[in-house]
Amino acid sequence: MKDNFGREIDYLRVSVTTRCNLNCIYCGKADCDKKEQELSAKTIIALVHAFARCGIKKVRVTGGEPLVRADVCDIVRGVKSIPGIETVALTTNGVLLEQFAKPLVDAGLSSVNISLDSTDGSTYRHLTGADVLDRVLRGIDAAQCDGLSAIKINAVLMKGVNDAGAGDLIALAKDSPIDVRFIELMPFSSVGEDNDKRVTGDELLRRFPFLRQLETQETATARYYTADGFRGRIGLISPVSHKFCDRCSRVRLLSDGSVKPCLAFDDSYDLLAYKDDPAALTARIREIIQAKPAGHDFGGGTTTHGLNRTGG
Repeated sequence: MKDNFGREIDYLRVSVTTRCNLNCIYCGKADCDKKEQELSAKTIIALVHAFARCGIKKVRVTGGEPLVRADVCDIVRGVKSIPGIETVALTTNGVLLEQFAKPLVDAGLSSVNISLDSTDGSTYRHLTGADVLDRVLRGIDAAQCDGLSAIKINAVLMKGVNDAGAGDLIALAKDSPIDVRFIELMPFSSVGEDNDKRVTGDELLRRFPFLRQLETQETATARYYTADGFRGRIGLISPVSHKFCDRCSRVRLLSDGSVKPCLAFDDSYDLLAYKDDPAALTARIREIIQAKPAGHDFGGGTTTHGLNRTGG
């Protein structure tokens, strides 16, 4: 369905938990909720049913870290079985992906995004608070071996922290058919407030002039590039320096059963009060989608919610 600004809203990001097994410095994990506040798999699937009735076609399972939930495969399987849902994807930090890749594929998962901000062990440990880079790299290998149709690496660069390793991340797309995407730092923590640490897509293009833009751009969020001899692509996602709000197609279902129409705003709307009345639930979702804001203003300062609550 369309919102009040004529945008087709067909993409739902479902945050199934605020828990995470890492503590990335830009995430804002300090506001993490407890496990008892998570929706059951049955409730998540029922809510997604209602979103599908409103025109949602693509679902991305996120967190926190979704793989900390023992029933994550049941969630993927249940969502994939919903009429109207065409694809189910997942975003993960990759720590547990080696053991989950095959079961997730069997459950119907079609693609995975893996957060990886550095290929240097000490830098990775500084960014995440954990010495698990080798497990993440094995998870990426497992995802390729177990038949996921699309694998993307998501990286957030910060000046003086991990931006020196941008070339090593880009190199991951040379020999493997994966996308490496650089996402601008957003104001979801005290680190994100520091504009001087933000590395823009334009800066990366100046630094790596061998990247050339692809003529066909199938996504509203990322600008894709390639280079001679590359099997994969490089993506630039620039929500701060190059807003794409006029093409946004997504809303977010949070792990407490509320809906967030826009990542940048603190506003969210409870759905659990309507979950036992399918008609009322569908009507409420339509109202929320139609009232989606025209766009964000990250210049207004740090939001009060961390990325662990919204799934990014």
